Amino acid sequence: MRSAYPVVISKADDGYFVTIPDFEINTQGEDVADAMVMARDAIELMGITFEDDGKPLPKPGTVKAEKEFDDDIITLVDVDFTAYRKKLDDRAVRKNCTIPYWLNVEAEKSNVNFSRVLQDALMEKLHVTNR
Repeated sequence: MRSAYPVVISKADDGYFVTIPDFEINTQGEDVADAMVMARDAIELMGITFEDDGKPLPKPGTVKAEKEFDDDIITLVDVDFTAYRKKLDDRAVRKNCTIPYWLNVEAEKSNVNFSRVLQDALMEKLHVTNR
């Protein structure tokens, strides 16, 4: 789901400070472009957290974005919660497991891909098909 949320970007001593009124959160960036990227990431992360917690997403512009200083920038940041969730869900996570030494030796001799074997076994055990 795509949306565009208003943000306020303010110059700070060491970069830019971003206020995201609809989510009541803040972030920062080294320059304006980085601040917008960080705002997008913060909004998308909060959005999927709201979804996971069963909370409704705030509608863009629910809270009025207002300048605190004359040189503040009010702009819209586009987000895609569906694409962000897919990117986040498809990232690899490291898991450590323990197997007997002799089994490790045999598997390495056969050039077994341990990650693939574990993924296949988990999918079979959980009755999950490829995503």
